[in-house]
Amino acid sequence: MRAEGTEAKGSSGAAGDPARRLALLQCWIERHADPPGWAWFRNALAATVRADDPRALARSVALVPRRLGKRDLVLTAPDLRDADEVRSGFDPFGLTLDQASRIALLLASYRDPASFVQAIETLCRTASLEEFIAIYRGLALFPAPEHLVGRAAEGIRSGIKPIFEAVAHRSPYPAEMLDRSTWNQMVLKALFIGSELRLIQRLDKRANGELAGILVDYAHERWSAGRPVSPELWRCVGPFADQRALADLQRVIETGTATERSAAALALSASNDPGARAILGSHPDLEAEVVSGRLQWTSIGARAPT
Repeated sequence: MRAEGTEAKGSSGAAGDPARRLALLQCWIERHADPPGWAWFRNALAATVRADDPRALARSVALVPRRLGKRDLVLTAPDLRDADEVRSGFDPFGLTLDQASRIALLLASYRDPASFVQAIETLCRTASLEEFIAIYRGLALFPAPEHLVGRAAEGIRSGIKPIFEAVAHRSPYPAEMLDRSTWNQMVLKALFIGSELRLIQRLDKRANGELAGILVDYAHERWSAGRPVSPELWRCVGPFADQRALADLQRVIETGTATERSAAALALSASNDPGARAILGSHPDLEAEVVSGRLQWTSIGARAPT
């Protein structure tokens, strides 16, 4: 199911032009590949475009690291602007040559939604870890995104952190395409496996009261077991904090570590409840940091314990 309340997608959104996305990846691949690797890739890409053969596609996808290698893509500021232009929200940070090449082959294989989904599901039956990561990072670029929600949900359920993060991090796909229940499951799973929330796009926009209640329950479970609670958790609680949540935030701002207290202050500042303002006002040093903008969730996530 498509996410509730999301805006209609323009040419650079989820339903944009796959040819432009493929051309961008080809440009990056050519720049980073050695001549023999680039020659092989061009032939593999042309064969993929010509032939509707899932087995040949799977063979090419499997051969990519051997032919091209796994070096990181070194991307410039113009590259990043191009990425966002061809696909709004596309963040290629950390993308490797083999990942980009596998995504490009899959883009080139597209004929129609049904056969494309079938090709991806066939690959996933025998995929290596690296292949799974490429497939999930490609969700932001693939056509027919509404047909891939089930596959995205499988990645979210994975207990393998790099697979989960390939879906959840630095991608516009989850916020655009996941329904509320699956979105909430993803955020909770991120906390459960020690994955940063700050790298989930549109986290604040998709926050909701149901998620806030789930996270407060989770925090109490952690405290009852004598385990720490990620300071990032309170980011999704603050705007929807009820009296129980406000009591928890007061506990954190009064007894927590420096990072936890900062997170509680930010969460309280996001609440319209007079009680939240009173709690924050009783800690003028933190209130001043919030008002000045010195406290930001991005820095909270970066220094949160794993």
